[in-house]
Amino acid sequence: MQNFSNTKIAVIGSTMMDLTVYADILPAAGETRFGESFTTGFGGKGANQAVMAARTGAKVTMITGIGNDGFGSESLVNFKNCGMDTTSVLQLPTHTGVAHIWVDGQGQNRISIVPGANFALTPQNAIDEVSKLKAVSVLIAQCEIPQEVTLAAFRTAQELGITTILNPAPYQPLTDDLLELTDWLIPNEIEFAELDKTHRAPDSDAVIASLRKTGRMIVTLGSDGAALVTADGSVKRFAAKKVTATDTTGAGDCFIGAFAAALASGASEESAVQFGIDCATKSVTRKGAQSSYPKIEEIDFSLIAK
Repeated sequence: MQNFSNTKIAVIGSTMMDLTVYADILPAAGETRFGESFTTGFGGKGANQAVMAARTGAKVTMITGIGNDGFGSESLVNFKNCGMDTTSVLQLPTHTGVAHIWVDGQGQNRISIVPGANFALTPQNAIDEVSKLKAVSVLIAQCEIPQEVTLAAFRTAQELGITTILNPAPYQPLTDDLLELTDWLIPNEIEFAELDKTHRAPDSDAVIASLRKTGRMIVTLGSDGAALVTADGSVKRFAAKKVTATDTTGAGDCFIGAFAAALASGASEESAVQFGIDCATKSVTRKGAQSSYPKIEEIDFSLIAK
């Protein structure tokens, strides 16, 4: 079976424990409703992206903070079970991050996060851990850790010749310094509108192409797939297979982890995008974030073109 066993990437970002309620109808303010079921699961945008990348067979180093609690211990075991390098998982004197997730009958979610150890990471932590990376070609980050930590990580990665991917989620204003150090910016539709100075939705190729003047960009479009801004500034759209969504939690992270692993393996950017969409489409047919991601035997490596 083809896989990315010779590919090495790193992720700096969040680790969370997801506490998820499923209900046909979510309660309004001041209202109480019965839910259908409740689960706990491993999450955090950074951890999700790292786990999906590891599912492809890539060798993944996770740079993250966990707490000195049960959730932290369980998260560390999960990383090891996924075959990831955990030497840069830092146990810090606080609680592990948690995400409270509500999923409605249409599979749409609402999420509230309490960062905990994710916000205890420091820029020096980032410099120290990224500096240790050997033969890593891609570094992924998000916005669930302090932005100055990501900035320090990307600055160090640039010095080492490592390609940087930023998923600006959850949205926050980004500094020009961070954007200049970002090789690939991958927002979803909501984040795109926040990044655009006039808050336009990515509903035309002209709008999508106008957002970024330097670096590369992909906009993920949910069930409509994704749009890639090509090297010449044009926009190429990629469709997603139509499926019935059970739970969209973590689908964007699934795309990014799979895309990054494919890109680092030497795949063409177009096939890496299609590969990411295929993995994410499989994930929305199952409940949870990491628990929904396709295993290596379910992944379609025939989509990859070098």
